[in-house]
Amino acid sequence: MISLPDLRRIVYGIDFSGARDAGKKIWIARGIIQEDILLIIECFKAEDNLCSGRNRDQILKALREFIRKHKDSIFGLDFPFGIPESLVKEESWEKFVLSFQASYTNPQEFRTLCKLRSNDRELRRFTDSEAKTPFSPYNLRLYKQTYFGIRDVLGPLLRNNTVCVLPMQKPLPDRAWVLEICPASTLKKQNLGLPYKGRGEMKRTARVKILEGIKKTGLLKIEKSALRSKILEGRGGDALDCVIAAFATFRALKNGFTFDRDSPYTLEGWVYA
Repeated sequence: MISLPDLRRIVYGIDFSGARDAGKKIWIARGIIQEDILLIIECFKAEDNLCSGRNRDQILKALREFIRKHKDSIFGLDFPFGIPESLVKEESWEKFVLSFQASYTNPQEFRTLCKLRSNDRELRRFTDSEAKTPFSPYNLRLYKQTYFGIRDVLGPLLRNNTVCVLPMQKPLPDRAWVLEICPASTLKKQNLGLPYKGRGEMKRTARVKILEGIKKTGLLKIEKSALRSKILEGRGGDALDCVIAAFATFRALKNGFTFDRDSPYTLEGWVYA
């Protein structure tokens, strides 16, 4: 059994994207822990703060360098860190990630091979069923996010031994910690599963209800009115999603998680909802 140590860390929530113009779609929230509450102090679009433009290759390189440098931080990213156990030929999660690029040369091949091995079914991981995530890791809406997240973020970071990916690896104090989250799963857990992405007053009202619902847990606060407005006015919901990601990440840090080393999570990954 392993568990998360009770360490004080800076918390980042990242709304990830595998799109070609990922720089304008990836949003990052930063929070600090004050008196056992996460105070969100910043929320920004990746292309604005990582100095790398919108191009996917450039922004993902900048993102992993950003993670590597922040050794005192914990990061929650919203893409699948693995695929269903029956589709994995490697004996460990680490080997699966490190051999991912050689196994799948592009996103289309990744999706095609997964569908071929699953008899054209969209299998889900154990954690997908438990956390009630919306899609299989190789679903049409998600497969690029899964592919580029594993290949271009997790793979290089693991190869250089610069992070600890929880709960598959033990959390070491001299490295950044990285974990998988899913804003949709977090909202379901909080009974806040409202349609909030899009234009119009109804969608903005939904974003207000979601943010207020999270704040009512007593685990998160936002003091600056301008920051709150920035989060709520984002019609695509990306700014709100990265705050939800930070909230889920902080709750994981606060509550910890233990599991049996023989469980499927050690090979498939785990969603901290």
